[in-house]
Amino acid sequence: MKKNILFFLIALINIAWCWAKDFHKDWLIDGQGYKAKVEIKDSILCLENGLVSRKFTLPPYVATVGLENRMTGNEELRAVRPEALLTIDGRDYPVGGLYEQPVQNFLSKDFLSQMQKCDTAFVCTGYQIGETIERFPYKAKKEWISNDNPWPAPGKRIVFEYKAGPQAPQAIRGITVRVIYELYDGAPILSKQIEVVNETGREIVLNSFKSEILALVETAPKVHYGEPHEIRMLAQEPGAFTRDYRKKPVQTDAPRDYIDRFTQLFVVTDYAMGGDMEAMKDNPAVRWVFDHPEYEATGIRYYGQYKPARLEVGLPVGPELSIAPGECFQSCTAFEMLRDGTDTERRGLAECRFWRMMAPWTQENPIFMHVRSSDDEAVRKAIDQCAEVGFEMVIMTFGSGFNIEDDSPEYLARMKRLNDYAKSKGITLGGYSLLASRGAKDEDATISRKTGKPAVSREEGSRFGKSPCLASAWGDLYFKRLTGFFEKTGMGDFEHDGSYPGDPCASVSHSGHRGYGDSQWKQWKVISDFYRWCRGKGIYLNVPDWYFLSGSNKTPMGYVETNWSLPRAYQEIIERQNIYDGTWQKTPSMGFMFVPLTQYHGGGELATIEPLCEHLDHYQIRLQNLFGAGVQACYRGPRLYDTEETRTLVAHWVNFYKKYRAILDSDIIHLRRPDGRDWDGILHVNPRLKQKGFLSVYNPLEVDIEREIRVPLYYTGLTDKAVVKEQDGKAMKYTLNRDYSITMTVKIPAKGYNWYVIEK
Repeated sequence: MKKNILFFLIALINIAWCWAKDFHKDWLIDGQGYKAKVEIKDSILCLENGLVSRKFTLPPYVATVGLENRMTGNEELRAVRPEALLTIDGRDYPVGGLYEQPVQNFLSKDFLSQMQKCDTAFVCTGYQIGETIERFPYKAKKEWISNDNPWPAPGKRIVFEYKAGPQAPQAIRGITVRVIYELYDGAPILSKQIEVVNETGREIVLNSFKSEILALVETAPKVHYGEPHEIRMLAQEPGAFTRDYRKKPVQTDAPRDYIDRFTQLFVVTDYAMGGDMEAMKDNPAVRWVFDHPEYEATGIRYYGQYKPARLEVGLPVGPELSIAPGECFQSCTAFEMLRDGTDTERRGLAECRFWRMMAPWTQENPIFMHVRSSDDEAVRKAIDQCAEVGFEMVIMTFGSGFNIEDDSPEYLARMKRLNDYAKSKGITLGGYSLLASRGAKDEDATISRKTGKPAVSREEGSRFGKSPCLASAWGDLYFKRLTGFFEKTGMGDFEHDGSYPGDPCASVSHSGHRGYGDSQWKQWKVISDFYRWCRGKGIYLNVPDWYFLSGSNKTPMGYVETNWSLPRAYQEIIERQNIYDGTWQKTPSMGFMFVPLTQYHGGGELATIEPLCEHLDHYQIRLQNLFGAGVQACYRGPRLYDTEETRTLVAHWVNFYKKYRAILDSDIIHLRRPDGRDWDGILHVNPRLKQKGFLSVYNPLEVDIEREIRVPLYYTGLTDKAVVKEQDGKAMKYTLNRDYSITMTVKIPAKGYNWYVIEK
């Protein structure tokens, strides 16, 4: 009997230990146990998934009263603000919220019963709970995705509905506001969007909105107030944003990417533009502001220095939209992800997880070539060679003569024949078009609010010089031609250079907008709607801008074009540096590199690979650099190979990549940055695969080297033992150190590459 009881107790202990272990799993290794749910407890509605919780008071006076980081145990919210703020017909109206909090430094439960409720604006009339929904259709290319993610990301959705309160002005009666939250399974990510429905029987104007207002704890460094470059770029009156900084919120002069290093909240929206190819810089709707006047009296600061302790999501300009009776306005969507530490690698891995979940099309990673000529013979040759060596896509590049705006029946028929031929070979075909910085006729250009003439500089409101306004007759025709081209030819990829950079337009004669106030929103809608249309059609998008949340697939991994006019030996190192630096916040599939098979931006013979057969050593280094990192490149030239030996070389590395595709497309741990002085390397990790890790190591030196290195295996999910195979050779068993690392000896040939597969 005693023996049975003892056995039973041991079993219970083991079950409890296993439960506790599973319950506390690291979401970056295994997030399956963190399911989103909605609960009501003590008159508080809680949207949570074990990693993050957002708490609300119940209708009719709904307010966010908690934003808990369950990973750290910290409360991120210090004060209550409205759920949204709308400016309609020139007047401000808060949506929900509680008011007159005694102090703004912290929020206690005792405060809630003392705070004032506002029924002079919008109050909540009810809410609905459901599952997450797709923001737009997505047709996945399964053959290009080795790490698939569901769309939409599963989770819970709450829609709060607000109407005019009992004491609200007559002007807003008949307006319905929806505040929509989604919380996703397996990650500390939530999204927020608002809708405004006009049922007044008359036209209303939505001058501006703030879809998110969060008074957060102070974590960012103190900064001086100043003039942000985003506002200067939009040609606002100098000092307009900071003149009355004590009377109204102002944006910090600290760059958002600087603030991002210190905050535990990663925030982006799909209102992305700017041409900087970085998430933080290309998000003008995200603002960290000084919390005046509410917080000025008790904020923790020194004189003349303030912390950007309030998050706002709202447009820098407009939208100044007329909403007709019966119409519904949908805002951009804000995405918020809480972090659980300051470690750079971990924060980067969290961002990679964010993009994998919120934009799963970014994980499509086709192998593609840039062919320099769009002549039938040249394109067919490129298609044949790509099919022969295992490439998957051909892009008729800039300077090739490809013209997507040619809508003549003859041209469209010729492009369709080429596409049909490509399909018969298993190749996806497409081409290039330039949008911004292409120049424009005066009547089509974005007009400066300062000069009343076409904007030609940042001071006048232009990012890339004289550019067309997308919300014009020119824009209507351009995008009509784009959609018509793809519908009539069936092509499956599009390289869209110089995408909309955010230029506002003061024209009052353009067909697609009324003036300056609605110009940026209208132009963003044009470009984002087109990219979403492409996503629904399965058209692959190379876009050198941060349009991922609107449907783009890939942006440059690193971008200084003149790199590729340097001598070949320099390019080998710089290429790996770009990959190393570019994968801190991007997955390997999200960025493309560049291989100039022929001369590009000068450099002459020393910079190019052609004739390919004469530079096989260099060609091999470039191939192993890229495929060993899981990063694709624009191989720009007339051909991929010129001899049988060259063909064999290219095919070998393509087959290498396809063999290990799943692990090579996985997240990267950074080991040693390339410097040309010693080895460099990266480690791919994926706890969900049989191949948990893939170590790529490079040797820039002229002699063989042997090095003892530490390999961190925490993010492989391995906890005790690891089996390491050099190039799938003999297995070596390792016991993990207490920090989940192993110490191993690697051998790398002169000017060469080696790899090691890590399994359980």
